[in-house]
Amino acid sequence: MKIIDHITNAQGKTLFSFELLPPAKGQGIQNIFQTMDELMEFKPPFIDVTYHREDYLYKQHANGLLERVSYRKRPGTVAICAAIMNKYKVDAVPHLICGGFTKEETENALIDLDFLGIDNVLVLRGDARKGDADFIPTEGGHAYATDLLQQVKDMNEGKYLHEDITTSSKTDFCIGVAGYPEKHFEAPNAQTDFKWLKKKVDMGAEFIVTQMFFNVERYKEFVTKCREHDIHVPIIPGLKPLTTKKQLITLPRIFHLDIPEELSEAVEGCKNNAEVRQVGEEWLVNQCRELIAFGAPVLHFYTMSNPGPTKNIVQQLA
Repeated sequence: MKIIDHITNAQGKTLFSFELLPPAKGQGIQNIFQTMDELMEFKPPFIDVTYHREDYLYKQHANGLLERVSYRKRPGTVAICAAIMNKYKVDAVPHLICGGFTKEETENALIDLDFLGIDNVLVLRGDARKGDADFIPTEGGHAYATDLLQQVKDMNEGKYLHEDITTSSKTDFCIGVAGYPEKHFEAPNAQTDFKWLKKKVDMGAEFIVTQMFFNVERYKEFVTKCREHDIHVPIIPGLKPLTTKKQLITLPRIFHLDIPEELSEAVEGCKNNAEVRQVGEEWLVNQCRELIAFGAPVLHFYTMSNPGPTKNIVQQLA
């Protein structure tokens, strides 16, 4: 079922959904299943599965030559989505990213997803490869999320690569895109950010999932501004609790977000990570209650494949 249909069928009730990381190189599907087992009691209508591009390092040999070695290879998102749908009878939403894929590889992935009966995709540019200062497109791939979105839209219309005529086989993906309540860090200003988001919706995006945030007012302002810019698709807030003091530094650096002073001071005053988790969960519970009162269609939790904190929070809301 499509995300927009899940939201419509909920008739105003706020749903819960979760995002999982594919297991790291060498790990099995049981890691995913253990996380899912913890979260299925909340009856999520869909589960997101991220994709992390393959990364490399260069190993220098005695003769001075450099060998490129893959050190961060994760199992395919397509296979994980199929396994989740088969075992739990819940919709899976794979992330599609530009980095690491040619257009042909993207088309093949979309053909597989369509064959498996997967109805939704979240279209993203993706992050720069580790070690690169800026995002560098893969040769033969897409440079921007709008280009990737166009390819999905084309396939929904029966248009495939290297074919001069429209085929009879059309996909029917419900397309989601990312939104940034605190502005995408590469956008020169908020107005430009909204312009590009509006373009994605005009191209066919049917829902938006936001970057994580810790100030509900940012989400409310973002939704209000979207409506003012004639963006009327569902806007799903992305959420994550703080669990360690280190995240006061890493999350702003990696995700380009602000942590409210009240929250950061409370975390700084904690003696250990157990206290940090308690503070983080209490803060997010209050966020969630505000978001439900505001009418957020779905609360989407970035679990980082650690279901414990998310489970503690949702139990207080369900």
